[in-house]
Amino acid sequence: MTTDVTVAETGAGTYTQQITAGRHQLIADEPLPVGDDAGPNPYDLVLAGLGACTSMTVRMYANRKGWPLEQVRVILRHSRIHAKDCADCETTKGMLDHIDREIELIGELDDSQRQRLMDIAERCPVHQTLTSSVHITTTER
Repeated sequence: MTTDVTVAETGAGTYTQQITAGRHQLIADEPLPVGDDAGPNPYDLVLAGLGACTSMTVRMYANRKGWPLEQVRVILRHSRIHAKDCADCETTKGMLDHIDREIELIGELDDSQRQRLMDIAERCPVHQTLTSSVHITTTER
């Protein structure tokens, strides 16, 4: 099931955007001094999507297995790095986007359960999208 996401300027600030995703409303903005800092910036929203998907994917798997996972916490950071500094990247020139993702698994899990949940986190659909080739079609409405 897909939901249309609509983003429109609010008129309240230079870059402030109203996001409508189904019946949910969010605000996005650029941080000060560029914008008014009325909401998360676009990269924060990408990280939030990845973090939410990671946590949900791990939770679904642990629940299905009946494992004692009490809580999943995902901390993410976005940065730009020089391609030449990336040992496992195909590209060696220019800059690359880099995401650090830390996953905290809280609960009485054994080492094999923890490792399996970390492996499952790599299968989160948003992670798969971000690490694959993405094609975006843009048309004027």
